[in-house]
Amino acid sequence: MLESVTTCPNPTDLPPSPPTPEALTYSFTLPAAPKSPAIARAATRTILQAHGLEDVAEAAVQAVSELAACACRFTTAAEVYVSLRYREDALRVILYDAHPRHTNPRLSAACDARRRASLRLLACVVRTCDGDWGFGEAREPTGGTRMWAVLPRQGARLYLGDGRMDA
Repeated sequence: MLESVTTCPNPTDLPPSPPTPEALTYSFTLPAAPKSPAIARAATRTILQAHGLEDVAEAAVQAVSELAACACRFTTAAEVYVSLRYREDALRVILYDAHPRHTNPRLSAACDARRRASLRLLACVVRTCDGDWGFGEAREPTGGTRMWAVLPRQGARLYLGDGRMDA
């Protein structure tokens, strides 16, 4: 009888390890539809819980929801792209939509003003968390607009204003 030899590890031989905050790296595509912000909220909450970042969930879920709603409102495509990353004690949320940046300065200024108005609540959330946000031209080959929010963990912990600094 021949014995099989393999250098590939058996998944059952690997010790189970819970995902850490530093391992949080997710990207997904959503349809540009009215239900997509709710899907983005649910996915974000689940991802944060899996990585032990429940303490930033309320601020992060609100930020993702605002960015997803804005992306779905502005995009000219059938989908929007979401990226969640945790680096240097901050959650980074990025959404891409296909709405092109205008070359006409007046159109560009008017469109930017509408987008900024759509993101007023996001601005408040990020300011409360002592983070950063913005939008600009996507550097992707397909173009469009890139929107982002950076939520430092310590600031996001205080988002609800209860003052707790649970670990």
